[in-house]
Amino acid sequence: MAKLTVRDLDVRDKRVLVRVDFNVPLEERDGEMVITDDTRMRESLPTIKYLREQGAKTILMSHLGRPKGKPTPKYSLRPVGMKLHDLIDHPVIFSHDCIGADAEKIVASLCPGDVALLENLRFYAGEEANDSMFAESLAKFGDYYVNDAFGAAHRAHASTAGITEFVAKSAMGFLMEKELKYLQGELEKPAKPFVVILGGAKVSDKIGVIKALMEKADTILIGGAMANTFWKAQGFPVGKSKVEEDKLDLARELLSLAKAKGINFLLPVDALETQEIRAGAPTKNTGRVTAKHGIDEGWLAVDIGRATIALFTEEIAKAKTVLWNGPMGIFEIPDFADGTFAIADALARSHATTIIGGGDSVTAVKQAGLADKMTFISTGGGASLELLEGKELPGVAALTDKM
Repeated sequence: MAKLTVRDLDVRDKRVLVRVDFNVPLEERDGEMVITDDTRMRESLPTIKYLREQGAKTILMSHLGRPKGKPTPKYSLRPVGMKLHDLIDHPVIFSHDCIGADAEKIVASLCPGDVALLENLRFYAGEEANDSMFAESLAKFGDYYVNDAFGAAHRAHASTAGITEFVAKSAMGFLMEKELKYLQGELEKPAKPFVVILGGAKVSDKIGVIKALMEKADTILIGGAMANTFWKAQGFPVGKSKVEEDKLDLARELLSLAKAKGINFLLPVDALETQEIRAGAPTKNTGRVTAKHGIDEGWLAVDIGRATIALFTEEIAKAKTVLWNGPMGIFEIPDFADGTFAIADALARSHATTIIGGGDSVTAVKQAGLADKMTFISTGGGASLELLEGKELPGVAALTDKM
């Protein structure tokens, strides 16, 4: 069933407890923790702005890092609160705890339009354990609950699922709504041709996604280290490239399934290879990979090759809808990034609806300076994959049904 959205709530003068995903990257500079990418924070600004404009008392909560159920200073959300102050141009009252007396005093002091941020939820083991007592302690702070943390929606934690049992109404925020619109709604019946680009290291990480998307895709393009497993499954030489040896039968099964369904399932036809994974290492293009000629002994594939870039670019140009999840190679090293960035460029130049399904693909698109050329960029890695696989997300299922 459809779920309530924040628009369905009468929030004026109400305390609204909002689960956001402020799990942002931090690094220490001159003794202070500094946010290096505030994208996830910016994505929740529309929900926060709306609640302030509607006269709500907004209480934000999030996790950060993996503090393993106990207070850890380097994982404090205090720097996040300071950054949020700048982003919304309004004071953000920071609570040094997420439950207890201090948090209660701060919440009780809020006026309509005010914003408070609770300390890291994962400072308590009850968060990840979905402990009902911890969930109830959080719920006391809100008349209503809004989940805008798509990146954590695949986890049944106290702040994403358990909390909904203790509040009058639970709804999704604007970011959650947008994620579901593109990753679920747009891909329910995608405009054709529908091209899926899958990369990354492991076939095993994408089994469910591949099988689910085979029901809809016209063409599937495979890159990254997972291509090596498909190559070896067909008897192609892969040198010392990374291969999931226990997934060769699965790779053959997927190839047969694609053929049976009439899907254009394209593996790389060549690769960039090297003898060691480091910047400045000598590289060469393999030439066409076949059963007789593949990756040389002692060498390994680190990116798709020039012929594959041309082949994949041609397929993307024909598409009306493109979904991309996973890089084409080890793009973190500039010498091995051409294939991944070429795919990003092809998407930017296409006339298709382009959906970037979270994780490293998002990082690559941003590094290429092409994020503003994409139709939609997901904020969720694991959540995106589970949604694409057709799984129910606990953080969405727990919200109040729209009658």
